[in-house]
Amino acid sequence: MFLRFFTNQFDFFDRFEEQVGHAVEAARFFQEVAAQNRVTEEMLIRMAQIEHQGDNVAHTIIEQLNKTFITPFDREDIHALAMELDDITDMIHNIVSRLRVYDITGVDRNLVEFAAVIEQSVRAVATAIGGLRHSKNARVVFDACVEVNRLENVGDVMRNRVLAELFATAKDPILVIKWKDIYQDAETVLDVCEDVVHVVDSIMVKQA
Repeated sequence: MFLRFFTNQFDFFDRFEEQVGHAVEAARFFQEVAAQNRVTEEMLIRMAQIEHQGDNVAHTIIEQLNKTFITPFDREDIHALAMELDDITDMIHNIVSRLRVYDITGVDRNLVEFAAVIEQSVRAVATAIGGLRHSKNARVVFDACVEVNRLENVGDVMRNRVLAELFATAKDPILVIKWKDIYQDAETVLDVCEDVVHVVDSIMVKQA
């Protein structure tokens, strides 16, 4: 359904799949980071590299969008999808940067749990993006979108629980501020994943 409108010169689907691939890599790497006692400079550099690769793909998509007359779906949706996917990687990079700047040490079980949920959500986003090429994938796409929405709700519950635990048990107010920022950022990643699938839902409905 989508492909009959598609130009041979530039494959937007390929680029979106490449972009979400960087988001998956960022989420997978974040799981590794969360399981470590400290964020090293090498880890921060690696995360920045992944984020930069994602930025490059987003810029390529937007640049090509400005040059392409016929697009596989609405131009506004292409732009929104590129920007929202880029935000996933940006937010994960932001968490890793905070961990480094705040000099957080030790493995935090709540952050490990958040990292696992984030990785599941980003993989579900990747499934939804990968299904955009063909109308026969509609059920797969919609199921993936539902899973992302479910995981966002899981993230809301987790954030409320860990913040309540933090406020009830932490003695150092500076440490409370640091962890509050980190947990909020982690939940925001799940919000952004949900924003992505809202765009995907819109595309699927328009093309039905």
